[in-house]
Amino acid sequence: MKLLAIETSTAQSGVVLSEGRTVIAEASRLDRRGHATFLIPAIDFCFEQAGWFPHDIDAIVVDLGPGLYTGIRVGVATAQGLAAALGIPVVGGSSLDTLALAAATGHRHIYSLVDVRRGELAVATYQPVPGGVVRDGPPALMTSEVLRAFLMSDPGNPLLVGDSAALPEDALSGIHRVKIGKPRYPTARTLLEVGLSQLEKDSFPSETLRPIYLREPDVTLNWDKLQPEGPWSAPS
Repeated sequence: MKLLAIETSTAQSGVVLSEGRTVIAEASRLDRRGHATFLIPAIDFCFEQAGWFPHDIDAIVVDLGPGLYTGIRVGVATAQGLAAALGIPVVGGSSLDTLALAAATGHRHIYSLVDVRRGELAVATYQPVPGGVVRDGPPALMTSEVLRAFLMSDPGNPLLVGDSAALPEDALSGIHRVKIGKPRYPTARTLLEVGLSQLEKDSFPSETLRPIYLREPDVTLNWDKLQPEGPWSAPS
């Protein structure tokens, strides 16, 4: 199965073409505001490097968020447009799931973080299992103070992956059990794994994909300019 993976939910955008789990071509760029100018040229570059044409691919995988509103919209709109034109399925993954899957831990309780600005983080927690991770519940928006409260009350050994650099310097002071891990940003390579697991189970939705924003957008996009040629509650 030949796949295109599109990752634009955070500051690091990425595109991967793969045959199964073998990456054939890849492009990435770190730019919080450059998703629209990066994506189509990066896709063209990967097709050129692979020697493929768009009609060669069998499915598309795209990150639905949470993350940066503009990046999510650019990625999802591009994936849906290509999938409709080519008559192929498109499946969605979560930036938080992608980060947790890449964490590579065998025993720590994983906290996956994505900076969504306005002083908030999108957070989800995961238990490591053989071959992957299992999310404890739905993602939630948290301030650094609320996250600290959760970490203080966690009886295990928390592992933070994702945008921990967005936390204030003193957010983790005194919590000696916490470890900071990698990656900081979700990658198209790991998103590919998330999508393949869905496609292998034939568990992709036939309806329109729904981006994961968690709150109202900060901006309204001018799309003409972008076209290329378990409930959480704070511990007491």
